[in-house]
Amino acid sequence: MTHEAYYNCRLCPRGCGVDRRSSRGFCGESDTLFAARAALHFWEEPPISGTNGSGTVFFRGCNLKCVYCQNYSIAHGFGGKEVSPARLAEIYLELQEKGAHNINLVTPTHFIPHVISSVSLARERGLSLPIVYNTGGYENAASIRALKNTADIYLTDFKYFKAETAAKYSAAPDYFECADRALAEMVKQQPSPVIENGIMKRGVIVRHLLLPGHLIESKLLIKYIYEKYGDRVILSLMNQYTPVRQSALYPNLNRPVTAREYNSLITYASRLGITNAFIQEGETQKDSFIPPFDLTGI
Repeated sequence: MTHEAYYNCRLCPRGCGVDRRSSRGFCGESDTLFAARAALHFWEEPPISGTNGSGTVFFRGCNLKCVYCQNYSIAHGFGGKEVSPARLAEIYLELQEKGAHNINLVTPTHFIPHVISSVSLARERGLSLPIVYNTGGYENAASIRALKNTADIYLTDFKYFKAETAAKYSAAPDYFECADRALAEMVKQQPSPVIENGIMKRGVIVRHLLLPGHLIESKLLIKYIYEKYGDRVILSLMNQYTPVRQSALYPNLNRPVTAREYNSLITYASRLGITNAFIQEGETQKDSFIPPFDLTGI
């Protein structure tokens, strides 16, 4: 996939069709990549962060704009710094030099041509780390296919089971269908997890964030994923939902998830037979999981 994909952009399911050389799509971005942070990150799943940290690059813009977004500033196009593919490749190599276990690209969907070209360039220059494609899950299967020789690990959200929930909170009523097709392509490329010495080298991790008051929907979703993929994917069941300023407009979201809700989800997962999964323990509902988007490493 070349940068010409920006000229009639259909990288994500929004299918804006805009020429991003002169206009901006739903993601809020042009054909110029902006990034807000590149640093070792220690708050991902254990085989991603490991002991040294994940070499994480946070891109600006997003194709979802979830009402409870914890990365609100960069998701809505504030801050960041212009980064060329050549500089992006240098950033990957700098993170490798710092001991990162992988290169973790956060919210990269709307910059897939940059991702492909920068990873190719970095590999020519000595990059040997796995590439983590860290996405909100709202993807075109065709775009995922284009990443076949680029992404080694898919760290993907699967947020919603019901169209009305996806429409209300992410303006994406077709979220389930799109995420389902995209996940199928991810698993086709990476059919089983490969973990060496506790560090993931290849595979798919599916994250699901439990929203307050949406326990039944979460149960339906994890049942669907497990029945379809079994242990071919690793599930990550998260309780770290944190109310933010925007969620005050949605009273049912303006509280943390309760221990009772989360324990019920974990118990249900166990009864389904799910063992290949991560759960969260201790205090996770806090702002410390949100890094400062201060151009570190950019």
